[in-house]
Amino acid sequence: MSAGQSLPRHSLVRTTLAVVLAFVAIGLPLQAQRAELEKRIKREMLPNGLEVIVVENHGVPLATIEADAKNGSFTQSATYEGLSHLYEHMFFKANKEYTRPEAFVNRASELGAVFNGTTQEEQVNYYLTVPSDSTMPALALLSSALQSPLFLQDELERERAVVIGEYDRAESDPFYALRTATGKALWGAAWSRKNPLGERQVILATTPEQMRTIQRKYYVPNNTAIIVTGDVVADSIFSAARRLFGAWPRAADPFKVDTIPTVPPLTRNLGVIVEQPVNSVLLMLQWHGPGAHTDIPATYAADVFSDVLNQPGSRFQRKLVDSGLWQSLGVNYYTLNQVGPITISGEVAPGKLREAIAALDRELIEVVKPGYITGEAVDGVKRTRIVGTMESLERSSGFAHQLGFWWAVTGLDYFFGYVDTMARQTPEDLRKYAARYIVGKPRVTGVLISPETRRAIKLTESELAGGTP
Repeated sequence: MSAGQSLPRHSLVRTTLAVVLAFVAIGLPLQAQRAELEKRIKREMLPNGLEVIVVENHGVPLATIEADAKNGSFTQSATYEGLSHLYEHMFFKANKEYTRPEAFVNRASELGAVFNGTTQEEQVNYYLTVPSDSTMPALALLSSALQSPLFLQDELERERAVVIGEYDRAESDPFYALRTATGKALWGAAWSRKNPLGERQVILATTPEQMRTIQRKYYVPNNTAIIVTGDVVADSIFSAARRLFGAWPRAADPFKVDTIPTVPPLTRNLGVIVEQPVNSVLLMLQWHGPGAHTDIPATYAADVFSDVLNQPGSRFQRKLVDSGLWQSLGVNYYTLNQVGPITISGEVAPGKLREAIAALDRELIEVVKPGYITGEAVDGVKRTRIVGTMESLERSSGFAHQLGFWWAVTGLDYFFGYVDTMARQTPEDLRKYAARYIVGKPRVTGVLISPETRRAIKLTESELAGGTP
């Protein structure tokens, strides 16, 4: 489970290190940890539907103020592909209170803020981290950007150029080409809803009215959360939120007005070959995994399954990597509400490509057999995942980002129940998950390879899909 647009960011831990270490230190049983989380995470729902979430942490005189919207590529039809990301860029531009170019940025600098935003498949967030004595003016600054953007034509043109620059940099990355080609094959007609970066021609043709359409539909209080973490007092934040956001008018539920189309199932194996000037061969095998709104138990099993297979010294790693067939190999599941991808990716020497894929297929068949995944292995990775080690979660800002992601994608009840649900996972749960979603199921096999190597080994997409070479 994770939050991000690229594979290296897909292994985020779901609990905060500070909170869990505190539980370990005081010896709380697992069943008490949800209650402790809910006690520390204070929430208030305003009459207009805005959820305000506060976590006090007085260890460092800093605060993070974050706005999260249930938006992102999953709301994008093909005619809006990439516009949720462009909207993110426009967020920090002129609004009714800060009308001059760079006025928002200048005010943020006055407050000593570090600020940014991210666009993912099912969440967009905006945050400022400030000295705690700047919390209230930073909250007011965020409020003005949320409620009254102007979308000036000249600013839109400048930000389109910035986004196209990001697009150009991404296209120069061979691995991006592999991810994109494999993703298009995996998602088919739903690709625009899985592609936060978007498409060049759509971005270049964006109008201010399209930005306003996104704002009116998704940037409404009943589709937004305000999260404040750090050296703050919850009651003061709730009071300020009522004053700053209380008059923001509730709107129609965007997902009742426009239902998100169901992701079409992958019905057959597909092969994808991307030719780039690379020295080794990179493989990316992907399946449709569970969606958090359809199969919540499998999302927990998916996390543990990935961790067990990725453990150094696991049978999976010994057979495939330590044997020399694969130079590296990793398993990942990315939690999403609208079908999350399962990915097995790695690097092989050109001469071992066919043998490496065949060995992986044989090993996946073994994975679902009793005894392959042991109770000891499951218990070990559960403890590791529960405690967590991610540096970002040691900071209040990291906690805010995690809460925002889970609020948008699954809801906070999922987050609160993570620790004890994780602790209940068994080898049989993992076998059922692998049998339902991986073994023998349609997949996309993507290969990044140099043109010369492809010609030398006579590799075809039909062969990768399981047909005749």
